[in-house]
Amino acid sequence: MEHPENNEAYKGLTVNQGIEQPSSVSPYLKRKPRKALPTPAEFVEGITRGDVTMLSRAVTLVESVKPEHQTVAQEVIEKCLPHAGQSMRVGISGVPGAGKSTSIDVFGLHVLKEYGGKLAVLAIDPSSERSKGSILGDKTRMEKLAVHPDAFIRPSPSAGSLGGVARKTRETIILCEAAGFDKIFVETVGVGQSETAVHSMVDFFLLIQLAGTGDELQGIKRGIMEMADGIVINKADGDNVERARLAATQFRNALHLFPLPDSGWEPRVLTYSGFYDIGVKEVWDMVYQYIRFVKDNGYFDYRRNEQSK
Repeated sequence: MEHPENNEAYKGLTVNQGIEQPSSVSPYLKRKPRKALPTPAEFVEGITRGDVTMLSRAVTLVESVKPEHQTVAQEVIEKCLPHAGQSMRVGISGVPGAGKSTSIDVFGLHVLKEYGGKLAVLAIDPSSERSKGSILGDKTRMEKLAVHPDAFIRPSPSAGSLGGVARKTRETIILCEAAGFDKIFVETVGVGQSETAVHSMVDFFLLIQLAGTGDELQGIKRGIMEMADGIVINKADGDNVERARLAATQFRNALHLFPLPDSGWEPRVLTYSGFYDIGVKEVWDMVYQYIRFVKDNGYFDYRRNEQSK
């Protein structure tokens, strides 16, 4: 009987020896050695010189949870402290979709054009409870500001900390001030009535609201409403102008029920449109009036001392 291997019918069943596949990684690829971490002195020198790359690396270091990074970060912050404190800090909050990022784009361009100087935007993005990740996408809505030579935008994950800000926002503010940024915007996560942590690290707290999103009771609720130094109602354009004016009146009435804040400043309510750039000048006139008011009555310095404790 013929051996099966010689039979034509069996030939298709034999397993031929395959050829060796080349590696998927190029043999010519030279892996670059990882850059050594700069020393604290190099970090501080770069930051105080206004080097944005060095500032970004320092912020990453501050946000890191590695113990060896924390030691370096602590030293960098301590050395930057004498150079910090010379800025105007504005916290910007509001419900998700109120137009915070779009407004910051318009606000930032207005402030840089009218008052000069340098602006740092710290945009805090919510982190996923499940994957622990963040999109960090707020910068995409700040198209004009993102390419401005005098602006620095840093998105950071909230990483599970409540209060609308990231764990290390306070330290990041110090680093930005040391790098020569004299205006700092802190954009909070946008979670509603619990965002009171940002209030403890800024000079002016701006609350962005929308018209027609709730009843008068929302305006009377304590918490975030009580913290605001100014309330602005966005999207006051087109058919929405009347609704925005009505909402502004309701908020003004609600604010009369609150006791006067420690600063002695009576919070104001304005309407504007971030998308169409309407009423933005009035918003910033109010912010600067407030800063002058609290500097004159000594509350500004008192507040900064309280915050640094």
